[in-house]
Amino acid sequence: MAETLERIIPREGYDLHLIHTKKFKTIHLSLKFTSNLTRDNITKRALLPYILQQGTENYPTAIQLRQHLDELYGTVLAVDSSKKGENHIFTIRLELPNEQYIAGSQDLLDKGIAFLREIIYQPKLVNQAFDPKIVAREKETLRSKIESLKEDKMSFANTRMIEEMCKEEAYRLRVHGYEEDLDEITAEDLYSYYQQILNHDHLDVFAVGDIDGLDVEEKITALVEERQQQPIEKAMRVTKDSEQTLIEEDDIKQAKLHFGYRTNITFNDEDYPALHVFNGLFGGFPSSKLFMNVREKHSLAYYAASRIESHKGLMFVFSGIAPEQYEKAKTIILEQMEQMRNGEFSDDQLSETKEMTVNQLRETLDNPQGMIELHYQSVLAKSSITPEQLLQKVNTVTKEQVINVANKIKLDTIYLLTSKEAEQSEA
Repeated sequence: MAETLERIIPREGYDLHLIHTKKFKTIHLSLKFTSNLTRDNITKRALLPYILQQGTENYPTAIQLRQHLDELYGTVLAVDSSKKGENHIFTIRLELPNEQYIAGSQDLLDKGIAFLREIIYQPKLVNQAFDPKIVAREKETLRSKIESLKEDKMSFANTRMIEEMCKEEAYRLRVHGYEEDLDEITAEDLYSYYQQILNHDHLDVFAVGDIDGLDVEEKITALVEERQQQPIEKAMRVTKDSEQTLIEEDDIKQAKLHFGYRTNITFNDEDYPALHVFNGLFGGFPSSKLFMNVREKHSLAYYAASRIESHKGLMFVFSGIAPEQYEKAKTIILEQMEQMRNGEFSDDQLSETKEMTVNQLRETLDNPQGMIELHYQSVLAKSSITPEQLLQKVNTVTKEQVINVANKIKLDTIYLLTSKEAEQSEA
């Protein structure tokens, strides 16, 4: 693995992360604004990425903005939002060629930083607010996105399960916001809230690439204006004494059977590397128990897989089934978890899964954005572990550690989205 060095420099109002690596011939700049998930602001935060990519003071249309990116040797701008644990992350990032590798591209980094600063601090305004025409148009874009997610029944089922599972927790909130909020959002209100983000969200600035000799540390100083950031709050852990089952109906032919578990393990815990390996054995890879038994052996599911949420301590199981197979599929999925608790997996399966988990993490590190995301995991968890240390820990996970993890995981919610015509017994 090529050497990658991260240097974290605390600044007034933000933290600067310089990640030097010779893997890439591009430089990636990423600003991550982080705040607690709240129902009041989630839709505004979901709308802002659409607004900021529509124009600035000097490039007032999306076409002019894209033309300028082309002039910067095909520089790429991306603005998006996501949630991790009970935090909402608003990300603005720029990918530009490293001027050291392009003849005649003097001051490309300076020009890129100046453009990024304009995107952040000089969006197109009308009367000290976002352009109302842009806001109106992009509200409809977001409305269409929200509507499309309702039609993606796998995504919809997972959203509904989380809403019931985390009913009293901020994690229940939908990352793309709520359609009913859109009519109430004005250009003035949205711009006012954007100023709150710029001034008070926790901010981490990442610069990744072959950055030695480019004075990146000094140049980033000109990018971020004076601010007072709020600390990141870790997600609360919740334990429940009872399980719940929820069955809902829709006009669908393929039912969606989802399980929500509490792992009681988050990124900063000693057991986290073993949880990664557990997930690989249970449902994370095509060789996993869920795939091989629920889908292949018993032919009960069109797909069956699991994934973990690293900062909230959750694990989700997804499966697509014929509606009439609900009881059989549920029983066999629960049996796979019981087998994991009993250590019913071979040493060879453990070794192969550790190798696949390490390779998956290495592939993530071979992508600049993936590298940033892995380093950012440590920021959210207030952890000092590096991606390379995580790889080493995964390699040393034992069978006993995986069994211990399996016995910490508790079922919280079973959710079935099924056909209105289906006949299945109650859970």
